[in-house]
This record gives sequence, structure tokens and C-alpha cells, in this order.
Amino acid sequence: MVERNTGPLQLVSVGNASLDSYRKPAGGKALEEVRRLASPLEGARVLHLNSTAYGGGVAEILRSDIPLMRDIGIHADWMTIAGDDPFFRVTKAFHNALQGAEYHLTGAAKRAYLDTNSPNTAFSYDDYYYIIVHDPQPAAIRSMYGSSKAKWVWRCHIDLSDPNPQVWRFLRPYVDAYDAVIFTMAEYAMKDLPPEKVRLIPPAIDPTTPKNTSLPPKLCENILSFAGIDTRRPLVTQVSRFDPWKDPLGVVEVYRRVKRQVPEVQLAMLGHLAMDDPQGAEMYEATRKAAGSDPDVHMYTNFTAASSIEVNAFQRSSDVVIQKSIREGFGLVVAEAQWKSTAVVAGRVGGIPMQLRDGSGGYLVDSVDECADRVLHLLEDPEQAKAMGERGHRYIRSHYLTPRLVADELKLLSSL
Repeated sequence: MVERNTGPLQLVSVGNASLDSYRKPAGGKALEEVRRLASPLEGARVLHLNSTAYGGGVAEILRSDIPLMRDIGIHADWMTIAGDDPFFRVTKAFHNALQGAEYHLTGAAKRAYLDTNSPNTAFSYDDYYYIIVHDPQPAAIRSMYGSSKAKWVWRCHIDLSDPNPQVWRFLRPYVDAYDAVIFTMAEYAMKDLPPEKVRLIPPAIDPTTPKNTSLPPKLCENILSFAGIDTRRPLVTQVSRFDPWKDPLGVVEVYRRVKRQVPEVQLAMLGHLAMDDPQGAEMYEATRKAAGSDPDVHMYTNFTAASSIEVNAFQRSSDVVIQKSIREGFGLVVAEAQWKSTAVVAGRVGGIPMQLRDGSGGYLVDSVDECADRVLHLLEDPEQAKAMGERGHRYIRSHYLTPRLVADELKLLSSL
């Protein structure tokens, strides 16, 4: 790779990938479609721009997407913007507000946002044919950069079905500057955007990564034992950031209600603390406090025991996986758990019902009581839980693996 001045941007180093490695999990037809779509774009230069290289679904998607794009002849790069703690506190508040939280947008917040976006324009973006900017954090860069030969796309991964009007009005002029805007589903697409600019592309999981690849049962057992789990007893797990929208306090309450009927049950909660989410540590502490001194509640982060392999082992070895979100952009962990043939009980919100068919791969729920009832049902009927997990695996294989996501992205680039 040629060395070049990226200004305040950080070029993210990624590994290598081969499209052929997806043949077994995704099937030959899916790979043939990707190659067909990639052929007219061979040599195109594509830049993905976001706010963090680790923690959360966007970083996970890009860590798979970039190497695969390179393997099929696209010159793809990934860079992260520079930002400080006040900026990330503001953009976390924006994130929550766009998902419906109460928030009063101040002049100071606007300045913190724009003052961080501005220096990130000190880079020659026109070295690329296409630039895909992810989520609100860097959204203003396109407008501030001015005239550009490149085609710019804003990719919104969050639930915009009921956004805070102040924050959306502030961001809307910056979003208008893009040539196309991607949403996960039609319900998130803002009605005040030109319909010809809107594209719908749901995310996907990578079956070849350490987080999703097949693991021997004995290795999974050893990993869980090392983490303090009694593998002879039932285990319920939630894998997600410690975020109010993921409702970790509700998960603790679900566990307590289940434990009244199944005293031997254990709860594991695994979540990364991301650089661009300063609220995460606060929510982790609140959840730990809610759990109290219960020895059967196990909490892990990327600073303890929540690496990709460990998450993989927990999702494979759990009797039930919970994703008790109360708002959700998509929730890749729902697809991950089903890919591992584990039954899931998840909130009926956002993109979750796209992945989890109620009564097939698991259950969709609307409350703590309903969640606890469904978890109890699956713990008491392991044969049904197993059958649901297997149906969920087949559905994710058909709809939510990386080659499908790459094909959708290639179609978008060609359309521009």
C-alpha cells in the first residue's frame, strides 16, 4: 500500500479474505452473483469512513467487508475520523436522540460536532471514486468538504423511525449533500429525503470470522469453564454493548424471574466497551450494581473475557440467547446466535423481526414478563429449542451472510 498523508484520519489495517472461503457456508450461486456484479467495477477505489475501528456492529461489518472487496478487484480502504471525548459524548447523545430519546440540542453541542468534523476534511477524498460514510459522527464531512468528483453515500445503521426532531433538523442539511443514503429497512427511511436517493440494505454476519466459525463442543466447554461458567447447568446469554437501548437492566430482571422457576440457571452478559461510546462504562456499572452479589450472574467485556472466540463459544453453548432490545438498528447478534443453531428470545423492535421469525428461530417479545415466559418455555423444552435453532440457522444462511451484503453494495455502486 502506498504511504500517503491522511491528515487526522486513521487508516485501519485489516486482514485478507478470499471469496472462495464463503463457498461452503453461503453456497456457490451467491459467490457467482458477487463476481458478476464486481466485474464492471474492477479497479474502483472505495473508502469507508466511520468513527471507531472496534466495538459495535459497524466495525465488525467493515472488518469483513473491506478484505472481501479487495479480493474481488475493488481498491477498498477503511479510515476512522479523529475525535475527542466531548465529541463522542455529543454524538452518543445524537445516537440516542435519533432513536427517540429526549434531548435538547444546544449551541455548544452543535459546535462540538462541527468543530470535530471540520478538521477531518483535510484529506483528498477525490482520490476515491466512492466514499461511504457511516452513521451521524462523520456525517457533516461531505458538506464541509465542498465540491467533489467522488460519489458520496451516507449509511445510517440506527433506527430512525421516530427521531428527535431537533437533532434530525440539524443533521438533515448535511445528509442532503450525499448522492445516496442507505437505511437498513424502509421504516427507517426519513420521508423528507428524496426517494430516488434512498437505498435499503440490511447488514449481515461473516461466517468465516473467529466469532462465527465452527468450534468443537469440547473447546466451547473449556472456554466457558475457564470463564467461570458451570457447563452442567442451564445458561442464558445476552451479547451486546452495555447500552440502555439493549436493556441490560431488563435482562437482569428476566433472569431473576426465570431463576424463581429454574434455580440452577446462570446468566452471562458479554459486551464490548467501544471508544465512541462513553456511556458504555456507566451502563456496565449500573448493570453490575443491579446484579448485586449473585454468583450466577457473569459479566464480561473486551477487557476481561469477551473476545470473538469467547462470544462464539457462549452463543453456541447457551441454552437460550436473549437480545432484549427496546430500540435496535438491526442487532447482528440475533443473526449470529441463530447461525450457531441457538434459539433466541428477542425484542420485537427495529431490524430484529427481519432476522428472527417469531416461533421459528425463536420468539419475539414485548416485555420483561413475556421474555421470561419464553425463556422458561425453551429451558423446559430443549427439543423444541434445538429445532428452533436449526430453523434459524437455515434462514440466516439464506438471507444474512456477507456475500449477500457485498452484492447489495456492488449494486449500489454500479447504480451511481
